[in-house]
Amino acid sequence: MGDAIQQFDEIAPMNQNSAHTEEKDPLQAEYKHGKALLERDETGPAAVALHNALVGFQEKNDENGIANASNQLALTCIRCHDYDNALLHLQRAEKICDKLGDPMSLVALSKQFVVVYTAMKQYKQAIERSLELLDYYKGNNDPKGSVETMERMAEVYQQSREIDKAVNAYETIASIHRNFKHHNIAAEYQKKADELKNNGC
Repeated sequence: MGDAIQQFDEIAPMNQNSAHTEEKDPLQAEYKHGKALLERDETGPAAVALHNALVGFQEKNDENGIANASNQLALTCIRCHDYDNALLHLQRAEKICDKLGDPMSLVALSKQFVVVYTAMKQYKQAIERSLELLDYYKGNNDPKGSVETMERMAEVYQQSREIDKAVNAYETIASIHRNFKHHNIAAEYQKKADELKNNGC
């Protein structure tokens, strides 16, 4: 399982009234600079820039800015394997997005919670978050999102040594692909399930 979800976009809409807002607003410029540094994997300078932007957004009580800066700081921490601080940043961003009633941002954050909880070996929390995502994708009739979530769940179950549940997840994925006539892909997931059954690992 990878350490990071590749998610560099804003999770909440930024306040940009014109094309020149970023030039006029040093906070926006600092935030964008931090994002760019993170994309280049320059985590140290990125953390400094994003922290400075976060402090500025807090002083202005700009909730969207706080949520976005916190999200990017969480990604920076994930890159550095600093999962305790990543969790704190995600929780701050989630609280704001929940208050603002922003379901898409909450979904994006939940994916990152799964990564962090798994890395911290908090498997129960990782599965709980995954089940919430699964409910969301099923409710929106999104089989692609459902499959991606179940694949991640299977990996979590393997790490937590719950092999039967991992097998079940792979078999469910295979079934979904069979329903869409994706027989080759279905066979690949069924093979993963069968190998787990036989090897127990």
